[in-house]
Amino acid sequence: MERPSWDEYFIGIARLTAERATCLRRKVGAVIVQDKQIVATGYNGAPKGIAHCEEKGGCLREKLEVPSGERHELCRALHAEQNAIIQAATLGQSIEGATMYITHQPCVICAKMIINAGIRKIIVAEGYPDEFAVEILAEAGLKIVSIGKRK
Repeated sequence: MERPSWDEYFIGIARLTAERATCLRRKVGAVIVQDKQIVATGYNGAPKGIAHCEEKGGCLREKLEVPSGERHELCRALHAEQNAIIQAATLGQSIEGATMYITHQPCVICAKMIINAGIRKIIVAEGYPDEFAVEILAEAGLKIVSIGKRK
C-alpha cells in the first residue's frame, strides 16, 4: 500500500486549510503538529468581525502596487502562521517543540512569532520573497525544509 509520508500528509492538510483563506493575493494555510497530532490550523484572512478585502473593494497592497513580501502593515489580514499560533493559545495548547507545516515560506513577522512560540521545525511547500525571514530563522537555529509541490 502506498501512502503519503507524514510530511506530505500534513502539508496536504495545510493546502486544504489554505482553501478557507480570504486573501485576494495569496491563499496560505498552516498546520501546527506535535507527535503526529494536529494542534492548530490557520489561514490568512481578516480578524474576526472585520470586513475582508473583497468586501472593502479589493486589496490595498494591490492598489498601491506593493511588491510581494513588503509593507505587511498595509494588509487587513492576519497570516496563516499567526492565526495558527493564536488558535493554539486560545485553546490553551502548548506548541513548544512543534513542527509547523505551511503552504509558503513565512515572512519575517511570522518568522519572529514562530521563533518565540517555540516551534522547532518548519516545513513548506513553496517559497516567499523574504530573505530576512530566512536569515532570522537560521540565526535562531530553525531551518526551513521545502518539500515542494506534490506530483
